[in-house]
Amino acid sequence: MRIVATLSIAVRALRRNLMRTLLTTLGMIIGVAAVIATVSLGYGAKAQIEAQIASIGQNVVLVWSGSMSRTGARSGWGGAGTLTIEDAEAIQREITGVVQISPEIQSSTQVAAGNQNWYTRIQGEGSEYFDIRQWPVIIGSAFSGQDVRNANKVAVIGQTIADQLFPGEDPLGRVLRVKNVPFKVVGVLSPKGLSVQGQDQDDLVVIPFTSSMKRVQRVTTLRNFMVQAAKPSLLFSVQQQIIDLLRQRHHITPEKDDDFTVRTQQEIAEVVTAQSRTMTVLLGAIAGVSLVVGGIGIMNIMLVSVTERTREIGIRMAIGARARDILLQFLTEAVTLSAIGGLAGIGLGIGFSRMLAASKGWPTLIPTEWLLYAFSFSAAVGVFFGFYPARKASRLDPIEALRYE
Repeated sequence: MRIVATLSIAVRALRRNLMRTLLTTLGMIIGVAAVIATVSLGYGAKAQIEAQIASIGQNVVLVWSGSMSRTGARSGWGGAGTLTIEDAEAIQREITGVVQISPEIQSSTQVAAGNQNWYTRIQGEGSEYFDIRQWPVIIGSAFSGQDVRNANKVAVIGQTIADQLFPGEDPLGRVLRVKNVPFKVVGVLSPKGLSVQGQDQDDLVVIPFTSSMKRVQRVTTLRNFMVQAAKPSLLFSVQQQIIDLLRQRHHITPEKDDDFTVRTQQEIAEVVTAQSRTMTVLLGAIAGVSLVVGGIGIMNIMLVSVTERTREIGIRMAIGARARDILLQFLTEAVTLSAIGGLAGIGLGIGFSRMLAASKGWPTLIPTEWLLYAFSFSAAVGVFFGFYPARKASRLDPIEALRYE
């Protein structure tokens, strides 16, 4: 009952100066709202990135070519081709835990169909590519392993290519020309949208990698492999086995650097999400300054309140109130102020993040635990910044307090 009575008195005291109470809580409201909005944007971006990384496929290990130049400068991922078809066959044959592998060779060029043309990505892939990326063909069918072995001139196109080259028409069986080489369209991929980098994933033409090497690119090496492990627990093992095998096949001595790069899907996701996490922490720290400012405002107002109510404190002590009762009373008022500001800030932060999602299309995600963290932290700010004024009130001399004008 004492707690209920103390809380009731605190609410009445705050209502006496309603405008001052609202202005005091404003700093807390803005601080909590900023934290909630920042966290929701950060978690939303992280969730979107993880979903897009997952769109690469399940349990994927990526192998890029990269060579050491004569001057000793290394090229980046996908540099000069150092991977071969034989490397891919050896990985498939010799490494435990590998389910599928798709050799890749990529380029960009102008493609044409009838009187339409479009500049796009050309991806030479194995027939396993569609299974590895979990990318279904919604019209027609994917090309087969036989098409890859025979370097047949067949193509599976993305939805963007279908819209640009065959607007309002059925693209199946139609011919598109890649560097004046005719390819028959055998399938259309389901739409995937934008990638992590903001690239249109549906703006591509997928052909057998052998057709790309022999008919389009006219090269003998590959730029990268897409390898699928049997399960997540085997990713690291498969990665290490690929490194050991390729070093052996490429005759790389221990003192020399690799002429290839091997990364797991998890490593790529960690690198990308780490950037988003760093930005979220930075923005959250900046928003947290508002909470500290709000706490200082609460301390200031509570000190003013103690001064204004000195005579009231003296009367309470004279009729039997103990020091701890006065301490609890003023501490309750401070916590009530900050808690009200925290609740209002949570509501404002949720509303602001939803407004951004609706108006700007930014992904937002508000974890429930962060709502609890924000409220708890705002209450803790009230305790921290309200303790000194409450302690000062509890230590007043009753006689001096009663004589205060």
